[in-house]
Amino acid sequence: MNAIVETQHLSFAYVWGKDVLRDVNLKVKPGSFHALLGRNGAGKSTLLKILAGALQPREGASWTLGADSRRLGVNEWRAIGFLSEAQPLFNGLTGAETLRFTRQFYPNWDSAFSDHLCKAMELPLDRKLGSYSKGERMKFLLLLAMAFHPRLLLLDEPFSGLDVVAKEQLIACLLETTGQEQWAVLCASHDIAEVERLADNVAVIDHGLLTLDEPLESLQGRYRRVQVFGAPAGETDAGMLHVTQSEIGLSFVETGFSAVREAQLRTRYGPGVEFSSMPLREILVSVFTSTEARP
Repeated sequence: MNAIVETQHLSFAYVWGKDVLRDVNLKVKPGSFHALLGRNGAGKSTLLKILAGALQPREGASWTLGADSRRLGVNEWRAIGFLSEAQPLFNGLTGAETLRFTRQFYPNWDSAFSDHLCKAMELPLDRKLGSYSKGERMKFLLLLAMAFHPRLLLLDEPFSGLDVVAKEQLIACLLETTGQEQWAVLCASHDIAEVERLADNVAVIDHGLLTLDEPLESLQGRYRRVQVFGAPAGETDAGMLHVTQSEIGLSFVETGFSAVREAQLRTRYGPGVEFSSMPLREILVSVFTSTEARP
């Protein structure tokens, strides 16, 4: 199996509620940074827990590092780094004591690499973890998840609540390390601007369904904001979202932009048409607001 992570027709539901995930088919390739985006309650954290072996799917199948995620063993867990904003720590121990304790469980623990991460993220290892700020805790959890050179990093809201400095330090370490190590990363996050700097691929879960999964470059290449000055309301087609007619003309979001499509629109509307690239945040807002709520 070439994929580091793969799911096929994966579904999950808690016993007390409706489906959280429905028929999810996802692949994460070695060396890629795969962003997992979606609104609160969409199922992102649940998917990461299934892939880490903490939850079992109701239907379908999932594999992590080539092994059935329902039957992960020590060898797989020693190759998976996991970070969650809700992850507990031993608050009565210092950072240094926690590192000494944790490294016993990982034969590949790299003390020199751990020291490098500590310095890069300015972690106070002499202090007890209970005194750490949220930013310090998240950076320390990232260190614990990376110091043994995992093949896969599962990150659940790693940037949540961080100040600007802590966020930049964490991102710098991720950029430097994942680029050198060629680890696979699956990152669930609401911080779209930060994800845009890191991701190769973007997957979107909406109401438990995987509604989008493609390379970031491809996604940004096919979305354009279009303004047609002075044009009357005319025909629309399937590639156009949020069509608005105003005093200055016609505007819409084009979802299938290409050189051929540009030529078609210029022929249709004449010289008064302008095309603007869209950042990932605007693309996702457009995706979410154009999709009807599902039960």
